[in-house]
Amino acid sequence: MKNIIKLLLFSSITLLASCDIKQKQKTEDQAKPKLIIGIVVDQMRYDYLYRFESKYGNGGFKRLLKHGFSLENAHYNYIPTYTAVGHTSIFTGTTPDNHGIISNNWYDKYEKKTIYCVDDNNYKTIGNESDGGKKSPHRMFTTTITDQLKLAQNMQGKTIGIGIKDRSAILPAGHTADAAYWFDGGSVGHWISSSFYLETLPNWVNDFNNSGKADEYLNQPWETLYDINTYTESIQDDNNFEETFIGEERPVFPHDIPNLKSKNNNYSIIKAIPAGNSITTDFAIAAIEGEKLGQTKQTDFLTLSYSSTDYVGHQFGVDSKEIQDTYLRLDKDIERLFNNLDEKIGKGNYTIFLTADHAAVQVPSYLKSVKIPANYLAGKKLTDFIKKITSEKFKSDDLIENISNFQVFLNKKNLKKNKLSIEEVSNFIVEEVINFPGIYKAVTAKTMQTTYFGDGILNSLQKGYNQKLSGDVLLIPSPSTIIYPKKGSTHGSGYSYDTHIPIIFYGNGIRNGSSKKKHEIIDIAPTISNMLNIEFPNSSTGKIISEALK
Repeated sequence: MKNIIKLLLFSSITLLASCDIKQKQKTEDQAKPKLIIGIVVDQMRYDYLYRFESKYGNGGFKRLLKHGFSLENAHYNYIPTYTAVGHTSIFTGTTPDNHGIISNNWYDKYEKKTIYCVDDNNYKTIGNESDGGKKSPHRMFTTTITDQLKLAQNMQGKTIGIGIKDRSAILPAGHTADAAYWFDGGSVGHWISSSFYLETLPNWVNDFNNSGKADEYLNQPWETLYDINTYTESIQDDNNFEETFIGEERPVFPHDIPNLKSKNNNYSIIKAIPAGNSITTDFAIAAIEGEKLGQTKQTDFLTLSYSSTDYVGHQFGVDSKEIQDTYLRLDKDIERLFNNLDEKIGKGNYTIFLTADHAAVQVPSYLKSVKIPANYLAGKKLTDFIKKITSEKFKSDDLIENISNFQVFLNKKNLKKNKLSIEEVSNFIVEEVINFPGIYKAVTAKTMQTTYFGDGILNSLQKGYNQKLSGDVLLIPSPSTIIYPKKGSTHGSGYSYDTHIPIIFYGNGIRNGSSKKKHEIIDIAPTISNMLNIEFPNSSTGKIISEALK
């Protein structure tokens, strides 16, 4: 009898324990987000959140700020602040010294040629017969959050990367993505991919490409969303600081896209107007439906890059009516995306982070017009100067192999032939080039390897220096000094106008609030990893933003 009682007691305890485990598992499954969406807005300055705030609706940026967690003092912590580098750093949680994407294009000192970050001739285009899909993430040395989520789920769950630019779709999606898609302009106007991911386009992509959506946007003029006279947050429309589309006399509204398209590479003009963000949103919504993202017990990941903001910023500048209108329209697109997520995935079932791959400097010629120090640096004159001084000093014309991205690559073979050391020539260049107008700092690769800079702009330079890939001398231009035409603007420096960007977390697992502490772009990946209880990307150097998490 006692044995029967003991057996019944043991069975009851076992059953209760089993129920507890199942209940715990059920709770954990319910708590886990069904979909993570990583949104990167190309060239978005932090101040755009508030500069145009009065004209934003309540469902886009304001929804994120009101119900999410905003980092008000978030920065890039390396040089150079370029698109490919930014997207990679966000999703790997580390800087170029580790992940290996040191620019969009850079001089390869092994192949002796300039290379592009995602070019890969081992693969072919999926979607048409062009070369636009010969791409992969093979130059990225490290894993991404998206890779780690795949590994944590035994390669289950989907990862989809989307962006107008190939690099903006490929690098965030990582090495294990199910697919990455980007927009092929010119005479095509379709979304394409690479055989790195798949053999044929899914039916939903073909359906989208055949929908006529690109033609719909291409045949509409670009007019302001609201009365242009209410755009008091930007400078006058007709000014000398903006570049025109080919075929325009002045860079003013309305922009007659239907009549300008043939002179501006047809479908490619969509990338350079707000419609590029709209068609990206359309495609993202189609992907959520077509791939059934967020519909299983696994967590899926959608990486989404809005790139038209960058094209518009480069052409018209930070203070233009065009950039203001682009952000007001993007706010509407983001609201449309959120509404779709609410409907398809369900409120509370997804997590979003929104940030930027870099910010941008105000047009230097505009800054000069209002008496703020700014200037232009002549790239060819800088190259000629460095070649001239080394030739005169060392009696040889072939010591410089390449000068690009504010880096000098020495010709090692010719140094050896002339019995010169890398250190000797590098030190000489540093001592002399600092006198060139527009150059603020110069250091050798040896200095980067042997001296630790704890903070400041040289610390940023050090985090962007990759011993395997970078040059022998590294240069930093003066503040608000760029190598660029005098109309439009650019980015790439370690100054705050290029580094200060928004980081906002929203949704499942995220607290409501804000922080004024300084945070770095590399903190996003470990924060999302911690929230998901997965391993960090394998070279992550960021820290968890604990105050953002529930």
